[in-house]
Amino acid sequence: MQLPDHLLLGAALALLASLPVSRQFPRLWLALVLAGSAAALGAAAAVLGGAAGLDWQGGFAVCGEAVHLRLDALSAVFLALLGVTGGCAAVYAREYWTDRAHPRSARAGRMWMSLLFLSTGLVLLAANGLHFLLGWEVFALSGYFLITLDRSRREVRAAGWLYLAASHAGTLCLFAFFALLAARTGGWELGPWRDHPELAPLFWLALLGFGVKAGLFPLHIWLPSAHANAPSHVSALLSGMALKVGIYGIVRFSGWLPVPPAAGWVVAGLGAASAVLGVAFALGQHDLKRLLAYHSVENIGIILLGLGFALLAAAHGHPLWGQLALAGALLHVWNHGLFKSLLFLGTREMSRLGGLWRALPWTTALFALGAAAIAGLPPLNGFVSEWLVFLGLFDAVNARGAVALGAVPAVVLLAMTGALALACFTKVCGVVFLGAPRSAAVARARECGPAMRGPMLVLAAACVAIGLAPAAFWPALMRAAAAWDPAWRDAAAPVSLPVLGAANAILAVLAVAGAVLLWRVTLRRGLRRAPTWDCGYAAPTARMQYTAGSFAGIIVEWFAWILRPRRHDHPPEGLFPGAAASEEHTPEVVLEEVITPAGSLVMRIALAARRLQHGRVQAYLLYVIAGLIAVAALALAGGAR
Repeated sequence: MQLPDHLLLGAALALLASLPVSRQFPRLWLALVLAGSAAALGAAAAVLGGAAGLDWQGGFAVCGEAVHLRLDALSAVFLALLGVTGGCAAVYAREYWTDRAHPRSARAGRMWMSLLFLSTGLVLLAANGLHFLLGWEVFALSGYFLITLDRSRREVRAAGWLYLAASHAGTLCLFAFFALLAARTGGWELGPWRDHPELAPLFWLALLGFGVKAGLFPLHIWLPSAHANAPSHVSALLSGMALKVGIYGIVRFSGWLPVPPAAGWVVAGLGAASAVLGVAFALGQHDLKRLLAYHSVENIGIILLGLGFALLAAAHGHPLWGQLALAGALLHVWNHGLFKSLLFLGTREMSRLGGLWRALPWTTALFALGAAAIAGLPPLNGFVSEWLVFLGLFDAVNARGAVALGAVPAVVLLAMTGALALACFTKVCGVVFLGAPRSAAVARARECGPAMRGPMLVLAAACVAIGLAPAAFWPALMRAAAAWDPAWRDAAAPVSLPVLGAANAILAVLAVAGAVLLWRVTLRRGLRRAPTWDCGYAAPTARMQYTAGSFAGIIVEWFAWILRPRRHDHPPEGLFPGAAASEEHTPEVVLEEVITPAGSLVMRIALAARRLQHGRVQAYLLYVIAGLIAVAALALAGGAR
């Protein structure tokens, strides 16, 4: 056995051993989960570093099918992310969701977290369609029980049921996909079938089924409520890793199977729509976790935009800029998992917060770093992956034909997404951390402990490392690209990538030096405090500050055609009004104005059809006779033709 084989075996054994001890021995559980996460990360890193992958066939069967596991550079990208985000979430949960505060749900949460890690690993390694589906179903159920850890609240239960319903709708599509694939290939074994063009139409089923889990627009309906109501460490897992399993399915099967000619255009179009509309909906949110959920939709869109143009490059024979687009997409999978996990380890209602930087200096600094990363600012990792996608699109513009025409609006939309993301996180950092506290509870806030701060520091350090040394990750990305398309072998890193790393390093050094210099000057001259300019008011209050809604009001109006904001005004009345208020919130448009009315229509039709079941045998005989007459009439009409 080679090194990756040993490490994967160790990871599986450690995670399996964590299940029976999860309820009564939390420290032992944490040690086993960390050992399993480290082993999985080590196996993935070895494969990405050039070691031979895993192709293991067991001597036993599950559900009548021999166990077959495969780890190549493409699945290693996602397995490594699972190791990092899973380990960080487990450590964070140890202090955040304690047995003392949550005696029942904390114990159950550890068990479901172990199952989530195991089932996700099975999905990433399975080379058998039936076992893939088994792992996928356990993965979906584990996510449901983690989302509903605090199931005493009605909104949490509603979010859990919505997640479960959406997950099973996607799973139905995947059942059809794998069943049709098995019927046409003669078995459940998975692998490259590019030389079978008759399999190409199955891509649409895969895109739909995996797209629900990935949260691409408009299949994202479960995402905002699930992220908003789950505990913070669960939200970090959902956004950091669970969404990427859906991306893995799309990337994996678009590489293993032939795709329809329009696949690249559809994926790129869905990616562009998800990116722009995701950040637009994020700007309209008042709840921080809902805002971050919509930024997941945005970043999934950026990933799919890169993948879509990689598909177009493969179809039109342009490997050079296709490699750049795919490398940017795969690196953004990692980057989004890092900075979104970092950002989700936070708080909720923005308009009730404010002034937190004094009480939470570590959280403020780490959140600001994550915000800069997700906004695509140098010298951090988000800028690097988006730059690679930009490079691919720039080269695509120089190509001829429809691809060049499609690349131009893609560049514009990607740039617009970055600008809107920067505006959105300027709002978040300003409203949440600056200004004055908006409530007594916020004024009493205290910094988190080392067990919660440590995972945030690890994620922040990874964001900085990728930004400062992007060229070091290029060989791993090229190995993953070659696993996606064997014709795309190792390629030299673009000239701008080492230059970008050097520029980012210089920028980071200047930023640190400037901060140190400013701190020394401040210590030498001292601080002088004065009240904020108050527009002539003698007694300014926290209510005079910008809120989440007022900050982004103008931009929200730009997208009112899709956001459909709802305003609630309570104007002052009388000569001496006692109170007045004006509120605006953005509804879940797809869920509330499309899915819910359609579901209500289906329920009305079902209730009307139910009236036909009244227990009278004579009527049932009449139904049968009428059906036979209709079938006979159709047969006669067909014969007459």
